This record gives sequence, C-alpha cells and structure tokens, in this order.
Amino acid sequence: MTSSTQEVPAVGGVPRHVAIIMDGNGRWAKRRFLPRVAGHHKGVEAVRNTVRACAERGVSALTLFAFSSENWRRPQEEVSLLMQLFVSALQQEVDRLHHSGIRFRVIGDLTRFDRQLVDLIDSAQKLTAANTGLTLTVAANYGGRWDILQAVDKLRRQEGASNAPWTEAQLLPHLSLGELPEPDLFIRTGGEQRISNFLLWQLAYTELYFTETLWPDFDAQALDLAIASYRKRERRFGRTSEQVSGVAETPGRTASA
Repeated sequence: MTSSTQEVPAVGGVPRHVAIIMDGNGRWAKRRFLPRVAGHHKGVEAVRNTVRACAERGVSALTLFAFSSENWRRPQEEVSLLMQLFVSALQQEVDRLHHSGIRFRVIGDLTRFDRQLVDLIDSAQKLTAANTGLTLTVAANYGGRWDILQAVDKLRRQEGASNAPWTEAQLLPHLSLGELPEPDLFIRTGGEQRISNFLLWQLAYTELYFTETLWPDFDAQALDLAIASYRKRERRFGRTSEQVSGVAETPGRTASA
C-alpha cells in the first residue's frame, strides 16, 4: 500500500478499492415486521450481488465491514446468530468465490471466534490465496484503533530497542490492509454518516459516500450511483485544482485539502 499522505496515488474513473459499511439489516427487517436475523440473511444476498458487481466493473479490491469490535455489545442472541450466519456463509460461498477467481481474506482480531469459524476462515484464505481477481476482504471483530495498535506493536517487536523514529513506510506493512491500495471510495448504507472505527488510517484521503439505501436493498444500480458520485470528485490530495488540471494557478488563491 502506498500512503496518500506521502505520495499521490493513481486516480481513475473506476475506484481500485471500495470499502463498505453494510448498515441497515435490522431496520430492513423491522420495516417488514420480520426478526432482525431475516435482515442479516438478506444482507448476505446483497454481499453476493455487490461482489459480482464490483468484479464486473473492474474494481480490484472490496473491503466489507461485517462485524466491529464494538458489535459484541449487541444482545447475545443476535451476536450468536451473526456468528452462525458467518459460518454458514463461509460454507456456502467460498467455492463460488474460488471458481470466480476471487481472493478472500478476513482482517480483525480472530481470538474471540470459536475454533470452527477460525478453521473455516483459514481454509478459505488458503484455498483462494493464489487467485488474481477481485480481493474480497471481510473485516470481522475489527476496529480501526485496534488495527493501528497491533501494527505499532508488531513494528515495536520488529525494531527492538531502536530509538530511531518510525516512518509510515515501516508501519504500513503491519496494517491489516498493508498490501492493498488505500480505498478510493468509502460507502456507508443505511443513512448514518460516520465511519464507526473503520479503517481509520486507510481512509485519510478516501472519498466518502453515504446513502439512505439499507444494505439488503443495495444492488448494482446503487453501486453505480456511488461510483458516479466518485467520478465527480476532484481528488487533490493536498494540491490545488490548478495543479490537478494542469492549469496555471491564479495568484492569491487558497487551496483546501
């Protein structure tokens, strides 16, 4: 991963990396007088459709926030159902992902998951490791602050007692998405407008897109709307508009980030 604060990354009409907070499963179910788990099941279908749509549009990496480190605060019954759903989804979807050439990864602190789930994750990652299509990353028991802390801890243990100041280049390989480009486009469904401890380091210069669409209703058309919004953004990375466009800058003009 190249740091957008150190170098200006390549920019194209299609985001290389899309990161999504999949919000609204519970509200989708409530509006239909269904149990919350029905919304989560429907949300799995939306994941399948979004993965396919991203691959068809030339997106290289898709990262989905499935379960945050704060989601353990939810009712125990719902947490247990989510874990069961994760197991079921892995059992049903991994072969399909593999046959589509998709590389599957999970990031987050897996120590709180039971052995069956950890083994399924490990098996899925090994099976798809050599695939060269879309990289699908699922963030589970993940938090942006945890990610930074675990990266710093790994770097500290690697560098030992060195008193030399650390650099971004040294830290980046230890972050959970260290080998991927930073997300170009962040999407949050469900109407909330916050990033909720998701990829705090990586989203520094990501374009943010919020939609009222609930996650189970998110489809290829909704993805296209997000990408259309992204294409209208001027990605300056600290530069002026004139620098981006190649036009001589007007004296006295002040640039924003």
